[in-house]
Amino acid sequence: MQAKHSKYDTNPLDENVAERAEESFVRDTGSQADPATQDMTNAATRDIARTPNEAAKTDPDAEAATRRIDDSYPSVFVSRNPRQQTYEPPRPAPNVNIYQPPPVPPPNIYQRPPVPQVWPKPGSNIVAGIGIPERWAVMLPYLPFWLGIVACVIELLLVPRSESRVRFHAAQGLILQISITLISMLLAIVGDFSGRMAGAGLFRFASFVFLIIAMIRVFKGKSFVITPLDEPRQWLDEKIKPRK
Repeated sequence: MQAKHSKYDTNPLDENVAERAEESFVRDTGSQADPATQDMTNAATRDIARTPNEAAKTDPDAEAATRRIDDSYPSVFVSRNPRQQTYEPPRPAPNVNIYQPPPVPPPNIYQRPPVPQVWPKPGSNIVAGIGIPERWAVMLPYLPFWLGIVACVIELLLVPRSESRVRFHAAQGLILQISITLISMLLAIVGDFSGRMAGAGLFRFASFVFLIIAMIRVFKGKSFVITPLDEPRQWLDEKIKPRK
């Protein structure tokens, strides 16, 4: 049969819960079994005796969280003399110029790109002494008939030796013109005796075509050298000195 439980029985599995609860209540109310406790039931509260450890509560500074340290650890940066507690800025060294000039902006390092040098076209420079372009000066000595001989003589007399290309064609043209003239005269004399003038006329036509070709070549700046006339050309260039 199941046992009957009282109101103090909170654990249905433990049958001694009520007895242990009553014993505990008797001890807390000051029973004979516990003489160290006092019965406080229906009694006024009273001051509990202070222990020696509680004496520190009477001095608020005794157990303060932080304690003020005056001279235990003096600072090396603060003088102990109260008259010297004022701050003094550092004094500059004597005879030292502390003025600093304002920063100067960097110099303008930008440099314009170099202008490309434009070289004159070959033959476009002006020849000293006669004042005409070089391409015209080297073409004039090869003009047909007596015009080429006159141009050669003028250039050899006026053009300085620094204009070597012009003097070269002037001397070569003069030798060529003289050679063509002498051969034409010789063929004309032979034709008078033989009664045939075809040889002299054919030579003059071939000479005219040859001179036109020479004028075109030198005007375009191409090389035009007659090798058999090289030695007499040098001799003539040395003999005819330019006028100063």
